[in-house]
Amino acid sequence: MKLSSAFALLLASLVQVQGQDIVLNAAHNSTAITGTWASGYGKVVTGSGFATPANASFTYPDVTGVSYSFSEDMYYEIARYRFNSNASQPNCITGVMSWCHGQYTLESNGTIVLTPLGDGYQQVQDPCAAESNFVENFNYTELITKWTIDQDVTRGYRLRLWDYAGSPLPPQYLLSTTPNMLPKTSLREVAIDPDSLVTQRKREINIARRGTGEHARRELGFREPDAESWVKTALNKIFGSSSSDRD
Repeated sequence: MKLSSAFALLLASLVQVQGQDIVLNAAHNSTAITGTWASGYGKVVTGSGFATPANASFTYPDVTGVSYSFSEDMYYEIARYRFNSNASQPNCITGVMSWCHGQYTLESNGTIVLTPLGDGYQQVQDPCAAESNFVENFNYTELITKWTIDQDVTRGYRLRLWDYAGSPLPPQYLLSTTPNMLPKTSLREVAIDPDSLVTQRKREINIARRGTGEHARRELGFREPDAESWVKTALNKIFGSSSSDRD
């Protein structure tokens, strides 16, 4: 895990060069970030009702969504369920479920760095692929470039996150001030290819150096989400297309 920690620090320092330190204010502190947050109908939620790492399986929710949980002792967990459309093959809609957890840091420039423990995984269902249903390792250091917490008049506290390219993630609403998380330790044994890991993270670092916005989105193949899928298609392409011996 030394590589993950070093990479997280490097990511934070790269963003630090681009922006000044900020003062956390009411935009961040209308309530604490700790707890469990979920998008949409709140059907995708972190914890035991979503992922079972011991056998790398999932319990499928009724609808797509994302959920983040943060603990006071600086651990996080993420649950995601999404569809990726295919413009050239409309019938080839890919379904992806992913789970990961690890430790997070709140940086002085307003970013959040999420460093995985290394036991995350995802399940990909693609009816048009040679292998239509498979599970693979899913771990990467995630950079949140901006975050705010405000109040929705009907849903209550709302968490807004912006990814490393400056694109907003779906808004999430506070489900519980007590985080609903699996144990904060490695929950499955994972064989990691160090060379593959270094190559992936060098690419992420190089893109971070070139900045955010349209250039970074083009570099990683991002496009705008369709009505069903809030996650950029390239997320699976870049971070989830590796073989099972990759982190």
